[in-house]
Amino acid sequence: MLKITPAERSALRADAHALNPVVIIGEAGLTPGVLKEIDASLDSHGLIKIRVFGDDREARIAIYDTICSELGTAPIQHIGKLLVVYRPKKEAVKSRSDSRGKGMREVTIVKASASGTKRPSVTKVMVKGNERVTQGGSIKRAKTRQKSTKKSALGR
Repeated sequence: MLKITPAERSALRADAHALNPVVIIGEAGLTPGVLKEIDASLDSHGLIKIRVFGDDREARIAIYDTICSELGTAPIQHIGKLLVVYRPKKEAVKSRSDSRGKGMREVTIVKASASGTKRPSVTKVMVKGNERVTQGGSIKRAKTRQKSTKKSALGR
């Protein structure tokens, strides 16, 4: 179970106020599939709300304790059928869109055969940040930005 200070718990409780429940636990209770979904939600969000259906308060407390102990989360709040848990987010792997325009990237070019009867040719090419692949499959560099003649005459 993750330990946090009362001030951190208060701040997280305030942050959780606007959240909607991400995971709903039904009649079957806390199954391995539900635990896996809670784990995935904690990895992506960090702070989540869980709704537990059922009128047995002791069962909800047991579910809350099980989630906190098995997934290493900090208990933030338990009001009625809503449970709020927190675990710091894991560092996400940089996605392809984050690295766009920075350095070299690999691009796959697929060109149809000239006769149309053979398989298309597939080539993997490293493209620099200022280059792009045209629709025909050739690589072109980005054009230099045009400079204003008025601004250059004024010395800006």
